[in-house]
Amino acid sequence: MEFTDAHKQTGPCCFSPNARFVAVAVDYRLVIRDVLSLKVVQLFSCLDKISYIEWALDSEYILCGLYKRPMIQAWSLAQPEWTCKIDEGHAGIAYARWSPDSRHILTTSEFQLRLTVWSLLNTACIHVQWPKHASKGVSFTQDGKFAAICTRRDCKDYINLISCHTWEIMGVFAVDTLDLADIQWSPDDSAIVIWDSLLDYKVLIYSPDGRCLSKYQAYESGLGVKSVSWSPCGQFLAVGSYDQMLRILNHLTWKVFAEFMHLSTVRSPCCAAVFKEVDEPVQLDMSELSLRDDFMQHNSENGSEGQIQVRYDVMEVPITLPFQKPPADKPNPKQGISLMTWSSDSQYICTRNDSMPTVMWIWDMSHLELAAILVQKEPIKTAAWDPSYTRLVLCTGSSHLYMWTPTGAYCVSVPLTQFNVIDLKWNSNGSCLLLKDKESFCCAAVSILPESSDYSSDD
Repeated sequence: MEFTDAHKQTGPCCFSPNARFVAVAVDYRLVIRDVLSLKVVQLFSCLDKISYIEWALDSEYILCGLYKRPMIQAWSLAQPEWTCKIDEGHAGIAYARWSPDSRHILTTSEFQLRLTVWSLLNTACIHVQWPKHASKGVSFTQDGKFAAICTRRDCKDYINLISCHTWEIMGVFAVDTLDLADIQWSPDDSAIVIWDSLLDYKVLIYSPDGRCLSKYQAYESGLGVKSVSWSPCGQFLAVGSYDQMLRILNHLTWKVFAEFMHLSTVRSPCCAAVFKEVDEPVQLDMSELSLRDDFMQHNSENGSEGQIQVRYDVMEVPITLPFQKPPADKPNPKQGISLMTWSSDSQYICTRNDSMPTVMWIWDMSHLELAAILVQKEPIKTAAWDPSYTRLVLCTGSSHLYMWTPTGAYCVSVPLTQFNVIDLKWNSNGSCLLLKDKESFCCAAVSILPESSDYSSDD
Protein backbone atom coordinates (compact mmCIF):
# COMPACT_ATOMS: atom_id res chain seq x y z
CA MET A 1 0.00 0.00 0.00
CA GLU A 2 1.09 3.56 -0.73
CA PHE A 3 0.09 6.35 1.65
CA THR A 4 -0.16 10.07 0.97
CA ASP A 5 0.86 12.81 3.37
CA ALA A 6 -1.60 13.83 6.06
CA HIS A 7 -3.81 16.87 5.47
CA LYS A 8 -5.93 18.88 7.89
CA GLN A 9 -9.64 18.18 8.42
CA THR A 10 -12.09 19.27 11.09
CA GLY A 11 -15.19 17.36 10.12
CA PRO A 12 -16.68 15.06 7.50
CA CYS A 13 -14.66 13.74 4.56
CA CYS A 14 -15.95 11.63 1.68
CA PHE A 15 -15.18 10.46 -1.84
CA SER A 16 -17.26 11.56 -4.80
CA PRO A 17 -19.39 8.80 -6.37
CA ASN A 18 -17.25 8.85 -9.53
CA ALA A 19 -14.13 8.20 -7.37
CA ARG A 20 -12.28 11.22 -8.82
CA PHE A 21 -12.50 13.67 -5.91
CA VAL A 22 -12.47 13.80 -2.14
CA ALA A 23 -14.37 16.49 -0.24
CA VAL A 24 -12.96 17.65 3.10
CA ALA A 25 -14.44 20.02 5.68
CA VAL A 26 -11.89 22.39 7.25
CA ASP A 27 -13.82 24.64 9.65
CA TYR A 28 -16.03 26.77 7.38
CA ARG A 29 -14.17 25.86 4.17
CA LEU A 30 -15.04 23.01 1.82
CA VAL A 31 -11.91 21.70 0.13
CA ILE A 32 -12.24 19.55 -3.00
CA ARG A 33 -9.10 17.55 -3.79
CA ASP A 34 -8.10 15.27 -6.64
CA VAL A 35 -7.92 11.67 -5.42
CA LEU A 36 -4.71 10.79 -7.30
CA SER A 37 -2.59 13.83 -6.38
CA LEU A 38 -4.60 15.32 -3.47
CA LYS A 39 -4.13 18.73 -5.10
CA VAL A 40 -6.84 21.27 -4.35
CA VAL A 41 -9.31 21.44 -7.24
CA GLN A 42 -11.89 23.78 -5.71
CA LEU A 43 -12.21 25.75 -2.49
CA PHE A 44 -15.60 26.96 -1.26
CA SER A 45 -16.23 29.19 1.77
CA CYS A 46 -19.39 28.52 3.78
CA LEU A 47 -21.10 30.82 6.23
CA ASP A 48 -20.41 28.65 9.28
CA LYS A 49 -18.62 25.50 10.39
CA ILE A 50 -19.52 22.50 8.24
CA SER A 51 -21.32 19.71 10.11
CA TYR A 52 -22.23 17.43 7.21
CA ILE A 53 -21.36 17.00 3.53
CA GLU A 54 -22.91 14.82 0.84
CA TRP A 55 -22.15 14.45 -2.86
CA ALA A 56 -24.87 14.32 -5.49
CA LEU A 57 -24.89 10.99 -7.33
CA ASP A 58 -23.61 12.59 -10.55
CA SER A 59 -20.63 14.10 -8.64
CA GLU A 60 -21.39 17.56 -10.07
CA TYR A 61 -22.91 19.07 -6.94
CA ILE A 62 -22.18 18.84 -3.23
CA LEU A 63 -24.16 20.07 -0.23
CA CYS A 64 -22.89 21.26 3.14
CA GLY A 65 -25.00 21.12 6.29
CA LEU A 66 -24.43 24.10 8.56
CA TYR A 67 -26.59 22.81 11.37
CA LYS A 68 -25.53 25.49 13.84
CA ARG A 69 -27.18 28.17 11.71
CA PRO A 70 -29.20 26.01 10.68
CA MET A 71 -28.70 26.22 6.92
CA ILE A 72 -27.76 24.24 3.82
CA GLN A 73 -25.33 25.45 1.16
CA ALA A 74 -24.80 23.66 -2.15
CA TRP A 75 -21.96 24.08 -4.64
CA SER A 76 -21.20 23.10 -8.21
CA LEU A 77 -17.82 21.78 -9.34
CA ALA A 78 -18.51 22.61 -12.98
CA GLN A 79 -19.72 26.14 -12.19
CA PRO A 80 -17.81 27.45 -9.15
CA GLU A 81 -19.67 30.79 -9.32
CA TRP A 82 -23.03 29.02 -8.86
CA THR A 83 -24.31 29.03 -5.29
CA CYS A 84 -27.38 27.75 -3.46
CA LYS A 85 -28.52 28.49 0.08
CA ILE A 86 -31.48 26.82 1.81
CA ASP A 87 -32.89 28.24 5.04
CA GLU A 88 -36.08 26.93 6.67
CA GLY A 89 -36.35 29.91 9.00
CA HIS A 90 -37.72 29.16 12.46
CA ALA A 91 -38.50 25.55 11.50
CA GLY A 92 -34.76 24.85 11.30
CA ILE A 93 -33.00 22.02 9.45
CA ALA A 94 -32.15 18.76 11.20
CA TYR A 95 -30.92 16.83 8.14
CA ALA A 96 -30.46 17.13 4.37
CA ARG A 97 -29.94 14.63 1.55
CA TRP A 98 -29.79 14.51 -2.25
CA SER A 99 -32.43 12.91 -4.42
CA PRO A 100 -31.27 10.27 -6.94
CA ASP A 101 -31.57 12.72 -9.87
CA SER A 102 -28.99 15.05 -8.24
CA ARG A 103 -31.23 18.05 -8.89
CA HIS A 104 -33.34 18.05 -5.73
CA ILE A 105 -32.44 18.40 -2.05
CA LEU A 106 -34.62 16.93 0.71
CA THR A 107 -34.48 18.66 4.10
CA THR A 108 -36.14 17.66 7.36
CA SER A 109 -37.04 20.40 9.82
CA GLU A 110 -36.43 20.35 13.53
CA PHE A 111 -38.94 18.34 15.59
CA GLN A 112 -39.91 16.51 12.35
CA LEU A 113 -42.55 19.09 11.45
CA ARG A 114 -42.12 18.63 7.70
CA LEU A 115 -39.90 17.26 4.97
CA THR A 116 -39.26 19.69 2.11
CA VAL A 117 -38.15 18.85 -1.44
CA TRP A 118 -36.19 21.76 -2.97
CA SER A 119 -35.63 21.89 -6.73
CA LEU A 120 -32.39 23.28 -8.16
CA LEU A 121 -34.04 23.63 -11.57
CA ASN A 122 -36.97 25.94 -10.90
CA THR A 123 -36.65 26.84 -7.18
CA ALA A 124 -39.94 25.07 -6.45
CA CYS A 125 -40.48 23.24 -3.17
CA ILE A 126 -42.88 20.51 -2.04
CA HIS A 127 -43.75 19.64 1.57
CA VAL A 128 -44.48 16.30 3.24
CA GLN A 129 -45.99 16.75 6.69
CA TRP A 130 -44.89 14.92 9.84
CA PRO A 131 -41.85 12.84 8.76
CA LYS A 132 -41.09 10.13 11.32
CA HIS A 133 -37.34 10.74 11.59
CA ALA A 134 -34.76 13.33 10.59
CA SER A 135 -31.87 11.29 9.19
CA LYS A 136 -33.70 7.96 8.87
CA GLY A 137 -37.06 6.91 7.49
CA VAL A 138 -36.39 7.80 3.82
CA SER A 139 -35.37 5.26 1.18
CA PHE A 140 -35.06 5.48 -2.62
CA THR A 141 -35.42 2.71 -5.18
CA GLN A 142 -32.27 1.60 -6.97
CA ASP A 143 -33.52 3.05 -10.26
CA GLY A 144 -34.19 6.39 -8.54
CA LYS A 145 -37.83 6.58 -9.65
CA PHE A 146 -39.59 6.35 -6.29
CA ALA A 147 -39.07 7.31 -2.66
CA ALA A 148 -40.61 5.75 0.44
CA ILE A 149 -40.98 8.28 3.27
CA CYS A 150 -42.11 7.31 6.77
CA THR A 151 -44.57 9.65 8.48
CA ARG A 152 -46.49 9.53 11.73
CA ARG A 153 -49.83 11.08 12.59
CA ASP A 154 -52.53 10.27 15.12
CA CYS A 155 -50.09 7.90 16.90
CA LYS A 156 -49.77 5.65 13.83
CA ASP A 157 -46.96 5.06 11.32
CA TYR A 158 -47.48 5.42 7.56
CA ILE A 159 -45.44 4.88 4.39
CA ASN A 160 -45.74 7.53 1.68
CA LEU A 161 -44.73 6.44 -1.83
CA ILE A 162 -43.61 9.45 -3.86
CA SER A 163 -42.61 9.77 -7.52
CA CYS A 164 -39.13 11.27 -7.84
CA HIS A 165 -40.10 12.67 -11.25
CA THR A 166 -43.14 14.75 -10.30
CA TRP A 167 -42.77 14.52 -6.48
CA GLU A 168 -46.44 13.63 -6.22
CA ILE A 169 -47.68 11.17 -3.62
CA MET A 170 -48.50 7.91 -5.43
CA GLY A 171 -49.91 6.12 -2.41
CA VAL A 172 -50.08 6.03 1.39
CA PHE A 173 -50.57 2.99 3.60
CA ALA A 174 -50.43 2.32 7.33
CA VAL A 175 -47.95 -0.18 8.74
CA ASP A 176 -48.22 -2.52 11.73
CA THR A 177 -45.58 -0.95 13.97
CA LEU A 178 -45.69 0.61 17.40
CA ASP A 179 -42.72 2.92 16.78
CA LEU A 180 -41.17 2.49 13.32
CA ALA A 181 -37.37 2.57 13.43
CA ASP A 182 -36.33 2.67 9.75
CA ILE A 183 -37.09 1.54 6.20
CA GLN A 184 -35.15 0.08 3.25
CA TRP A 185 -36.08 -0.80 -0.32
CA SER A 186 -34.84 -4.17 -1.52
CA PRO A 187 -32.02 -4.04 -4.12
CA ASP A 188 -34.43 -5.19 -6.85
CA ASP A 189 -37.08 -2.61 -5.81
CA SER A 190 -39.71 -5.35 -5.36
CA ALA A 191 -40.19 -5.06 -1.60
CA ILE A 192 -39.85 -2.69 1.34
CA VAL A 193 -38.58 -3.79 4.73
CA ILE A 194 -39.43 -1.86 7.89
CA TRP A 195 -38.68 -2.71 11.49
CA ASP A 196 -39.96 -1.60 14.86
CA SER A 197 -38.09 0.07 17.70
CA LEU A 198 -35.88 -1.91 20.04
CA LEU A 199 -38.79 -2.34 22.48
CA ASP A 200 -40.77 -4.57 20.12
CA TYR A 201 -39.14 -7.24 17.91
CA LYS A 202 -40.88 -6.92 14.55
CA VAL A 203 -39.62 -7.03 10.95
CA LEU A 204 -42.24 -6.40 8.26
CA ILE A 205 -41.95 -6.89 4.49
CA TYR A 206 -44.34 -4.87 2.32
CA SER A 207 -44.94 -4.73 -1.41
CA PRO A 208 -44.96 -1.25 -3.00
CA ASP A 209 -48.76 -1.39 -3.23
CA GLY A 210 -49.08 -1.75 0.55
CA ARG A 211 -49.63 -5.51 0.93
CA CYS A 212 -47.86 -7.09 3.91
CA LEU A 213 -45.82 -9.95 2.43
CA SER A 214 -44.37 -11.21 5.69
CA LYS A 215 -44.10 -10.50 9.39
CA TYR A 216 -41.15 -11.88 11.34
CA GLN A 217 -40.80 -11.92 15.12
CA ALA A 218 -38.00 -13.99 16.63
CA TYR A 219 -39.17 -13.50 20.23
CA GLU A 220 -41.58 -11.36 22.21
CA SER A 221 -39.90 -10.45 25.49
CA GLY A 222 -36.64 -8.55 25.56
CA LEU A 223 -34.99 -5.89 23.42
CA GLY A 224 -35.51 -6.50 19.70
CA VAL A 225 -33.93 -5.51 16.39
CA LYS A 226 -30.68 -3.53 16.38
CA SER A 227 -29.64 -3.60 12.70
CA VAL A 228 -31.05 -4.70 9.33
CA SER A 229 -29.24 -5.00 6.00
CA TRP A 230 -30.05 -6.33 2.52
CA SER A 231 -27.38 -8.30 0.72
CA PRO A 232 -26.24 -6.61 -2.53
CA CYS A 233 -27.74 -9.47 -4.57
CA GLY A 234 -31.12 -8.94 -2.88
CA GLN A 235 -31.57 -12.62 -1.98
CA PHE A 236 -30.77 -12.30 1.73
CA LEU A 237 -32.01 -10.04 4.50
CA ALA A 238 -29.79 -9.94 7.59
CA VAL A 239 -31.30 -9.02 10.97
CA GLY A 240 -29.06 -8.33 13.95
CA SER A 241 -30.69 -8.47 17.37
CA TYR A 242 -30.04 -7.59 20.98
CA ASP A 243 -29.98 -11.30 21.83
CA GLN A 244 -26.54 -11.39 20.15
CA MET A 245 -27.72 -13.42 17.17
CA LEU A 246 -27.64 -12.81 13.43
CA ARG A 247 -30.60 -14.17 11.47
CA ILE A 248 -30.74 -14.45 7.68
CA LEU A 249 -34.07 -14.42 5.81
CA ASN A 250 -34.45 -15.51 2.18
CA HIS A 251 -36.30 -13.41 -0.40
CA LEU A 252 -38.58 -16.18 -1.67
CA THR A 253 -40.46 -17.26 1.45
CA TRP A 254 -39.17 -14.58 3.87
CA LYS A 255 -38.33 -17.36 6.33
CA VAL A 256 -35.18 -17.64 8.43
CA PHE A 257 -32.78 -20.17 6.95
CA ALA A 258 -29.68 -19.39 9.03
CA GLU A 259 -29.04 -18.30 12.61
CA PHE A 260 -25.53 -17.35 13.71
CA MET A 261 -24.69 -17.13 17.42
CA HIS A 262 -21.92 -14.94 18.84
CA LEU A 263 -20.64 -17.01 21.76
CA SER A 264 -17.85 -15.90 24.08
CA THR A 265 -16.25 -19.35 23.86
CA VAL A 266 -15.49 -20.98 20.50
CA ARG A 267 -15.17 -24.75 20.65
CA SER A 268 -14.68 -27.64 18.26
CA PRO A 269 -15.93 -28.50 15.76
CA CYS A 270 -15.13 -25.13 14.23
CA CYS A 271 -13.59 -24.67 10.80
CA ALA A 272 -13.04 -20.93 11.23
CA ALA A 273 -9.55 -19.46 11.45
CA VAL A 274 -9.08 -17.37 14.60
CA PHE A 275 -6.63 -14.47 14.18
CA LYS A 276 -5.45 -12.61 17.28
CA GLU A 277 -3.58 -9.31 17.16
CA VAL A 278 -0.33 -9.44 19.16
CA ASP A 279 2.53 -7.00 19.72
CA GLU A 280 5.84 -7.59 18.06
CA PRO A 281 8.49 -5.19 19.44
CA VAL A 282 11.33 -4.42 17.07
CA GLN A 283 14.67 -5.53 18.49
CA LEU A 284 17.62 -3.44 17.32
CA ASP A 285 21.13 -4.81 17.88
CA MET A 286 23.35 -1.83 18.82
CA SER A 287 26.15 -3.82 20.46
CA GLU A 288 28.62 -3.14 17.64
CA LEU A 289 27.79 0.57 17.28
CA SER A 290 29.93 3.24 18.90
CA LEU A 291 27.42 5.53 20.64
CA ARG A 292 27.67 8.00 23.51
CA ASP A 293 26.50 6.85 26.95
CA ASP A 294 23.90 9.64 27.22
CA PHE A 295 22.37 8.58 23.89
CA MET A 296 22.21 4.96 25.01
CA GLN A 297 20.55 5.96 28.28
CA HIS A 298 17.98 8.11 26.46
CA ASN A 299 17.33 5.32 23.98
CA SER A 300 16.78 2.77 26.75
CA GLU A 301 14.26 5.06 28.46
CA ASN A 302 12.30 5.66 25.26
CA GLY A 303 13.26 2.60 23.33
CA SER A 304 9.90 1.01 22.74
CA GLU A 305 8.07 4.21 21.79
CA GLY A 306 7.15 4.11 18.12
CA GLN A 307 8.87 0.74 17.73
CA ILE A 308 5.86 -1.49 18.30
CA GLN A 309 4.64 -3.50 15.37
CA VAL A 310 1.70 -5.86 15.38
CA ARG A 311 0.82 -9.08 13.63
CA TYR A 312 -1.85 -11.75 13.63
CA ASP A 313 -1.28 -15.08 15.34
CA VAL A 314 -3.46 -18.01 14.36
CA MET A 315 -5.05 -19.41 17.52
CA GLU A 316 -6.29 -22.90 18.27
CA VAL A 317 -9.78 -23.71 19.51
CA PRO A 318 -11.21 -23.83 22.08
CA ILE A 319 -10.65 -20.14 22.78
CA THR A 320 -12.40 -17.69 25.10
CA LEU A 321 -13.05 -14.28 23.55
CA PRO A 322 -12.98 -10.96 25.46
CA PHE A 323 -16.49 -10.33 26.76
CA GLN A 324 -18.04 -7.35 28.56
CA LYS A 325 -21.27 -7.98 30.43
CA PRO A 326 -23.45 -4.86 30.23
CA PRO A 327 -24.76 -3.52 33.55
CA ALA A 328 -28.42 -4.36 34.12
CA ASP A 329 -29.28 -1.04 35.76
CA LYS A 330 -28.23 1.26 32.87
CA PRO A 331 -30.16 2.09 29.67
CA ASN A 332 -28.95 1.39 26.11
CA PRO A 333 -26.91 -1.70 26.96
CA LYS A 334 -23.81 -2.35 24.88
CA GLN A 335 -24.87 -5.69 23.49
CA GLY A 336 -26.28 -7.04 20.28
CA ILE A 337 -25.30 -6.82 16.62
CA SER A 338 -24.81 -3.18 15.65
CA LEU A 339 -22.07 -3.34 13.03
CA MET A 340 -23.12 -5.55 10.11
CA THR A 341 -21.78 -5.29 6.54
CA TRP A 342 -22.08 -7.46 3.42
CA SER A 343 -19.27 -8.12 0.96
CA SER A 344 -19.89 -6.82 -2.55
CA ASP A 345 -20.49 -10.36 -3.90
CA SER A 346 -22.87 -11.26 -1.02
CA GLN A 347 -20.70 -14.27 -0.15
CA TYR A 348 -19.65 -12.97 3.27
CA ILE A 349 -21.07 -10.81 6.03
CA CYS A 350 -19.09 -9.38 8.93
CA THR A 351 -20.61 -8.59 12.32
CA ARG A 352 -19.61 -7.11 15.67
CA ASN A 353 -21.39 -7.97 18.88
CA ASP A 354 -21.23 -4.91 21.15
CA SER A 355 -20.65 -7.16 24.16
CA MET A 356 -17.40 -8.19 22.45
CA PRO A 357 -16.28 -4.90 20.86
CA THR A 358 -12.78 -6.16 20.01
CA VAL A 359 -13.99 -9.17 17.99
CA MET A 360 -14.98 -9.21 14.32
CA TRP A 361 -16.97 -12.21 13.07
CA ILE A 362 -16.95 -13.14 9.38
CA TRP A 363 -19.63 -15.53 8.14
CA ASP A 364 -19.56 -17.56 4.92
CA MET A 365 -22.98 -17.52 3.24
CA SER A 366 -22.19 -20.19 0.65
CA HIS A 367 -21.50 -22.76 3.40
CA LEU A 368 -23.60 -21.11 6.15
CA GLU A 369 -20.77 -21.26 8.66
CA LEU A 370 -18.26 -19.12 10.49
CA ALA A 371 -15.33 -18.31 8.19
CA ALA A 372 -13.01 -16.33 10.48
CA ILE A 373 -12.71 -14.46 13.78
CA LEU A 374 -10.47 -11.42 14.21
CA VAL A 375 -9.57 -10.61 17.82
CA GLN A 376 -8.17 -7.09 18.17
CA LYS A 377 -6.42 -5.39 21.08
CA GLU A 378 -8.74 -2.37 20.98
CA PRO A 379 -12.47 -1.97 20.21
CA ILE A 380 -13.28 -2.00 16.50
CA LYS A 381 -14.26 1.46 15.25
CA THR A 382 -15.52 0.58 11.79
CA ALA A 383 -15.15 -1.98 9.01
CA ALA A 384 -15.68 -1.74 5.25
CA TRP A 385 -15.58 -4.21 2.36
CA ASP A 386 -13.63 -3.56 -0.82
CA PRO A 387 -16.19 -2.76 -3.59
CA SER A 388 -14.18 -4.76 -6.14
CA TYR A 389 -12.71 -7.72 -4.24
CA THR A 390 -13.54 -9.90 -1.27
CA ARG A 391 -11.39 -7.93 1.15
CA LEU A 392 -12.40 -6.50 4.52
CA VAL A 393 -10.57 -3.56 6.12
CA LEU A 394 -11.12 -2.44 9.70
CA CYS A 395 -9.63 0.03 12.16
CA THR A 396 -9.45 0.28 15.95
CA GLY A 397 -8.13 3.78 16.57
CA SER A 398 -4.52 2.59 16.37
CA SER A 399 -1.80 3.36 13.82
CA HIS A 400 -2.57 0.15 11.91
CA LEU A 401 -5.05 -1.16 9.37
CA TYR A 402 -6.30 -4.71 9.58
CA MET A 403 -7.28 -6.67 6.48
CA TRP A 404 -8.94 -10.01 5.88
CA THR A 405 -9.42 -12.01 2.69
CA PRO A 406 -10.55 -15.63 2.24
CA THR A 407 -6.86 -16.58 2.08
CA GLY A 408 -5.83 -14.98 5.38
CA ALA A 409 -5.44 -11.84 7.48
CA TYR A 410 -2.67 -9.30 7.89
CA CYS A 411 -1.81 -6.00 9.54
CA VAL A 412 -0.59 -2.86 7.78
CA SER A 413 1.24 -0.08 9.61
CA VAL A 414 0.36 3.50 8.62
CA PRO A 415 3.73 5.25 8.03
CA LEU A 416 2.63 8.64 9.37
CA THR A 417 3.68 10.16 12.69
CA GLN A 418 1.01 10.02 15.39
CA PHE A 419 -1.73 9.06 12.92
CA ASN A 420 -4.39 6.87 14.53
CA VAL A 421 -7.11 5.62 12.21
CA ILE A 422 -10.56 6.25 13.69
CA ASP A 423 -12.57 5.98 10.47
CA LEU A 424 -12.12 4.70 6.92
CA LYS A 425 -14.00 4.70 3.62
CA TRP A 426 -13.47 3.05 0.21
CA ASN A 427 -13.90 4.95 -3.02
CA SER A 428 -16.41 3.47 -5.44
CA ASN A 429 -13.93 1.51 -7.58
CA GLY A 430 -11.93 0.07 -4.67
CA SER A 431 -8.62 1.64 -5.68
CA CYS A 432 -8.22 3.98 -2.71
CA LEU A 433 -8.96 4.21 1.02
CA LEU A 434 -9.73 7.40 2.93
CA LEU A 435 -8.30 7.24 6.45
CA LYS A 436 -9.24 9.72 9.19
CA ASP A 437 -7.42 10.75 12.32
CA LYS A 438 -8.92 13.20 14.81
CA GLU A 439 -7.56 16.27 13.03
CA SER A 440 -6.15 15.00 9.74
CA PHE A 441 -6.74 12.53 6.92
CA CYS A 442 -4.75 10.68 4.31
CA CYS A 443 -5.42 8.40 1.35
CA ALA A 444 -3.97 4.96 0.71
CA ALA A 445 -3.69 3.39 -2.72
CA VAL A 446 -4.65 -0.27 -2.51
CA SER A 447 -3.18 -2.87 -4.83
CA ILE A 448 -4.96 -5.74 -6.52
CA LEU A 449 -5.28 -8.76 -4.28
CA PRO A 450 -2.24 -11.04 -4.52
CA GLU A 451 -2.66 -14.74 -5.19
CA SER A 452 -1.50 -15.95 -1.81
CA SER A 453 -2.51 -18.64 0.63
CA ASP A 454 -0.68 -17.32 3.69
CA TYR A 455 -2.90 -17.05 6.73
CA SER A 456 -0.88 -14.46 8.58
CA SER A 457 1.79 -11.92 7.78
CA ASP A 458 3.76 -9.25 9.57
CA ASP A 459 3.61 -5.53 8.82
